[in-house]
Amino acid sequence: MRPSSCFDPAPARAASVEVEAVTWAPGRRAPLVLQATSFALAAGRILGVVGPNGAGKSTLLRVLYRVNRPRSGTVQIGGEDLWAMAPRQAARRVAAVLQEQPTDFGLTVREIVALGRLPHREGLAAAGARDAAVIAAALATMDLARFAMRSFGTLSGGERQRVMVARALAQEPQVLVLDEPTNHMDIRHQLDLLALLRHLDLTIVTSLHDLNLAVEICDDILLMTAGTMTAFGPPAEVLCEAHVSRAFGVIARRDRLERAGRDHLTFHLSNPQDSI
Repeated sequence: MRPSSCFDPAPARAASVEVEAVTWAPGRRAPLVLQATSFALAAGRILGVVGPNGAGKSTLLRVLYRVNRPRSGTVQIGGEDLWAMAPRQAARRVAAVLQEQPTDFGLTVREIVALGRLPHREGLAAAGARDAAVIAAALATMDLARFAMRSFGTLSGGERQRVMVARALAQEPQVLVLDEPTNHMDIRHQLDLLALLRHLDLTIVTSLHDLNLAVEICDDILLMTAGTMTAFGPPAEVLCEAHVSRAFGVIARRDRLERAGRDHLTFHLSNPQDSI
């Protein structure tokens, strides 16, 4: 898979994301899992959400793709309240690629990708020429055209993940939310996918475990710890040694390299017990 420009975008593309004092808990009386979180992401930028396991990354993403309704606060997409939209309207704005891969129910790859067109259908209307063109472009972008008639269940984990990204692209969203998108992928396809993300005319919010990958592809970083936003801003500022050490409970050492005209930061992490 190589970054491709074959995906035919809809007229309305990337939109800003504004999160204002958003909190979430699993019930009215339950303690907050996500503490008040606020940030503003300009249209077309890539935000990496990082932090240790249990930091609240997936919880925040579920708020952004309308699974976790906030207990308080607002999420605006292009200046409009995401949670005030009708579900179909919201699905035209935000698409998600999750860690969990669905049961295929015997569907082919093309049929899975075609599910991304459902928010654009009216009533019982059949798929049209525009739908077919968008589906073909999404398959080509993710290097899946040769798998189009294959059963989804026969694919490897990495191939399935690419199918789910293709389905999200077929949805023609303005904002793409990805929860650990490189899971199940080998190193080559990880790098190819991340390079592709930089060429899409979308606003992207993605959780990542690998800090080096986050530095490589993200315009902004949101660092979380125990359900709380610790820092937000450019990678070089947020992923400083002090922030990383506190958030992950490690000793972090950062190296700065010059790569293709931009800073490339690498981290060397060690257990604090090693220094005792």
